[in-house]
Formats: sequence, structure tokens, C-alpha cells
Amino acid sequence: MDDVKIGRRFFLKSGGAAAAVAGSVIIPIRNASAATPPAPGKTTLPYPKKAVGSIKGLPLNQAVSFAYPDDSSPCLAIRMGSPVPGGVGPNSDIVAYSSYCTHMGCPVSYEPGTRTFKCGCHFSIFDPENSGQMVTGQATEDLPRILLEYDAKTDSVHAVGVDGLIYGRQSNIL
Repeated sequence: MDDVKIGRRFFLKSGGAAAAVAGSVIIPIRNASAATPPAPGKTTLPYPKKAVGSIKGLPLNQAVSFAYPDDSSPCLAIRMGSPVPGGVGPNSDIVAYSSYCTHMGCPVSYEPGTRTFKCGCHFSIFDPENSGQMVTGQATEDLPRILLEYDAKTDSVHAVGVDGLIYGRQSNIL
């Protein structure tokens, strides 16, 4: 048999075209059978409603730990003492955030003296009085804010959703 010589450029072009054709045919078929179609018009995740605590149980300017939306998601709730954007309660001063830094997922801690969240790994700082805004450091996104509801009848606060993506997840609901 005669040796057929194929140039590198021809090989790469034809191999790439074959892979693109195969991928465009195989991938949509696999995804179509595995995915369940979303409900028409559904744009929000089905977050559970979970008790955070009573107003009396939230000390002023101190972080209280809880988990939301599941046990693998540590969060911190704080009664700031003065009204803040997105705050709930009789004084609109209770806020909550995920305690995972948005840079690399290290735990953040609340410092009452500076009224900020600080990441001990890479020194990012977040402002809980301004929607968890990133102030300085390696992080490029704000802390995910836990959406809260206040029930005046029972004087309690409940977590009902998350504004932002919790670090390390593709979806906040597992």
C-alpha cells in the first residue's frame, strides 16, 4: 500500500470539525433526557422558611449563627441597632449573611468594634450595613445576603431566601 501523508493542519481541522459535529449531536440529546423541564414562568428557587430566632434572642451588635438554606450553609444574623437597607424587625435593623467569603470560601467573622465582616484567610472586609458590600481585599463579590421576614405576632425572624450565590455552589438549593 502507498503511504498516505496527512499534514498536521489538515488533521487538526478535520479532527476539530468532527468533534464539533459529534458534540453538537450527542450533548443536547444527553442533556434533554437527564434534565427535567422547569415549570413555565418559574424563576425563583424553592427556598425553605426557617426560624432564625426571636428578637429578644438577638443581642445588639453581636453575630448569631444559624444554617440556611441547609445544614451545610453557615450564616450569621446581626441586630445592628439602627435601620439598614434590607433590614427587618421593628427597627429594620436585623440582617443576615452567608459566612463563606466570596473569594475562596473561608469563614468570615463579625467584628463588633468595626461593624464589619472580616475574612481571616485573605483579609477581605464586608459591610453588613450596606448589603454585605465588599469593602477591600481579594473578594470581588458582596457576601450573599440571607433574606429575612419578621413576624410581629410571634416576635420572630425567619430566613426565606438568599440574594447572591453561596460560595462553592452552582445553586443555593442542593
